[in-house]
Parts: sequence; C-alpha cells; structure tokens
Amino acid sequence: MTATVHTAPVVVTNDPLNAGADEFGVIRGGGVVIDHGVIVDVGPAHEVVAKHASAKHRDHAGVLTPGLVNAHSHLQYAAYADLASSGLPFSPWIAQMVQRRMLTTDEQWAESARSGAYLALRSGTTAVADIVTDIPALAPIARSGLRGISYVEALGADDQQWDEQRAGEVGNALDVAMAQTRTAGISPHSLYTLSRHAFTQSMRRGRELGLRAHTHLAESADEVEFVADGTGLLADMANGIGWKLDAISCGGFAHTPTIEMDGLEGLGADVHVAHGVHCNAADRALLRERGTAVAICVRSNKILGAGRPPIADYLAEGSPIGLGTDSLASSPSLDLLEEARAARDLALLQGYDLPDLNARIWQAITVGGAFCLGLDGRDLPGGTADQVGALTLGALGDLAVFDVPTDSDPFAALIDHGAGECVATVLGGTFVHRRSGR
Repeated sequence: MTATVHTAPVVVTNDPLNAGADEFGVIRGGGVVIDHGVIVDVGPAHEVVAKHASAKHRDHAGVLTPGLVNAHSHLQYAAYADLASSGLPFSPWIAQMVQRRMLTTDEQWAESARSGAYLALRSGTTAVADIVTDIPALAPIARSGLRGISYVEALGADDQQWDEQRAGEVGNALDVAMAQTRTAGISPHSLYTLSRHAFTQSMRRGRELGLRAHTHLAESADEVEFVADGTGLLADMANGIGWKLDAISCGGFAHTPTIEMDGLEGLGADVHVAHGVHCNAADRALLRERGTAVAICVRSNKILGAGRPPIADYLAEGSPIGLGTDSLASSPSLDLLEEARAARDLALLQGYDLPDLNARIWQAITVGGAFCLGLDGRDLPGGTADQVGALTLGALGDLAVFDVPTDSDPFAALIDHGAGECVATVLGGTFVHRRSGR
C-alpha cells in the first residue's frame, strides 16, 4: 500500500474542475489522494475515503493547500540576515554584498543554502526559483527535495571578462547544476552587473541548453538612471569594481530597463523577472506581450528603499505575477504568507478594491509562482514541466497544512493568519515537516 488520503475541513485545490470545488477550487470537507508521489484523486472527503478504503488516512485540522511556490529567492544567503537590518539603501547594499561574498567559504555557502531550504520547507514552501551564484550551494538544495529551478547566476562581467573567464565559469556551473537532481536554469543577474554582450550571451547559452531564465529587472530608481543615462550610484559601483559597462561608456540608452532587456533577448515566455518595481504602463504591456511574468518582492523592496512595486496595476491589467521572498539578506523571513500579507496590503493602499484580492494574492504564491517557473504544465523548451501549485490529477503530491480559521474565507484566513502557522509540509506524499504534537 502506497496511497495516502489527506483530508481537512477546508482544502484549497486551485482547480475548480475538481469534484465538489467552488469557482476558486475550494472544497469544504475535502480530500486529496497521493500515490507514488502523484495526486490520483481529489474531491469531497467522504467520497475519496470510500473509494480508497485501503489507503492510509491522514486527517488534518485547519486548511490544506498545495505547497507554496516562491518565485524569487537566493537561499544561499540565509546566513546574511544581518544585512537585512543594516539600514543600507539599495546601491550601498549591493556593494556590501559583493565585498562580503568574497570572504565566504565553500563550506559556509553549503551550510547557508541548507538552512535556507529548511526554512522554506518549514513554512509550507515546496518549490523555489532559487538563484545560485556559488556552486557549493547547489547540492544542499537538491538534497532538500525542494522542487523548482536552480538558476545559475551570471554576475559581474564586461565584454572582456565574460569572454576570458566568466563564460567558462558559468558554463561549468551549468554542467554541475544539470547533473544535480534539481532542474537547472540561467540567471543573467542584471543590466548593471553585466555588459550587453555578457547578458545576451548568457541568455543564448541557456536557450541552447533548453533552460528557463530568471533575471532582476527594474528593481531600483538607481537602475533606471543607470540604463537611461549611464550615471548614478550603480555606475560608480561598476567603475569602482572595474567593470567596463556599455551604459557608462555611451552615456546611457535613453530608455527604460524593460525596453533594454527586451533588446538583449532577455524577455519571453521562457523567462520570468524579479521585482519590476519601476515598470510603467508601457513596460508592463511589453512584459505581457512577451509572456514574461514578474516575481514581486514587496518586503525586500521596502527594506532596501527600492520603491513600491505597482502591484495594483499588475493585478488590474491581468499581468502574470508570482511573489518572492528574495533572500534573508534583504527580507525578514522566507515565509511566503508574510510576503502575501505585505503584497495584499500594498495592493489595497494602491487602490485595488475588488473582492477577489485575497484570492488573487493567494494564486500568486501558488499557481502564479508555478507559471513563473514554467511548472504549471505548459509545453516550453525542455519539455513539459512537472506541475506544482495546484491539487489536481497528475500533479506532484506536494501539500501544506496551516493552522488557521476554517469557518470563513480561506484566502483571507491564510493571508491574515497563516504566517508561522504551517503545521505540515508534504513532498511527493512524504512528510518533510511536522510541527511537534501533530
């Protein structure tokens, strides 16, 4: 016997086609059956229990959901939590990160990444878009069982540095990442840490290998100035490090980061970007046209003084979004429900007042995150991804259970009360976290 029936007073499936589900995929008194790591049945509890009478039965209190999907993080920086409380604004923070990274050993990277994975799983997250800059951080994430993609980061190179050194280093890291059990991707860091040539070449290398890409876009006003005029704090940082970047040498490109990234082959349906704080209406329309989703990181942006992402506009315009915690170097936790609450509150502040707000924010940390990573079942370069973010037939058997009220709107209950209240996390039918006493 390998099948297990999981039942709960409220099951949020995100699939309205499941038996007994409402328009948002909620089943009151629901059940999910996992066999050999895959969901094989979903519906009212009494029906699935009767149909699978020989299966093991786990009855949970609270709300049972799909495992959460973190659309942007750097798990290897779990040990850098002191930087999140340093009070440094964005550009000095970046410079401090560059300096500190040089002093971190391989053993420290591995332990920090392991800690980050543990914190993610403990909070109900089962899939992560994880940007990995240092090879020793790859194996601990793979061993943790976390779903998602390890995006190998291309960081810090002008044309000469890319051709002479960084291209080979990134290629080697991709080989290592693809040898791990976790899926690999490519992450050209940003428009202010790579030359145009280096950025485009890293994108092309990823696509040659059939990999998805994830990069930082329009995170700060400093980035907007750098791309438009080739000046400002980020230009000063690049000059200080010795990067000979195009924007500086030519006095900027007189357009937005989104337009610049599009011209460098950096957008597309096989890409999602992080932050999107300084994206105007035309930028957002271009992202939608290219099929590029945005991972919004409200708390990180606030801590670094990077600005407020226009989440109300993204929602109102129907832009595909996920939510990300970013790293512990710029965020107070890796708990996606804390991030969801911050995102919901910002959307309200910005004027989004439709009754679907809680459900839309919930979707951003589940099916929206899956869309960002290409793990929603779409056909993309590299084949059809395993599905996460929804409790539907054939999807991976990844669940989370939260000790929150079950007598009202489950989305409001999860967002208002779910942070810190994950009592169980299941990966492929196996418990990887259970709160003591459960």
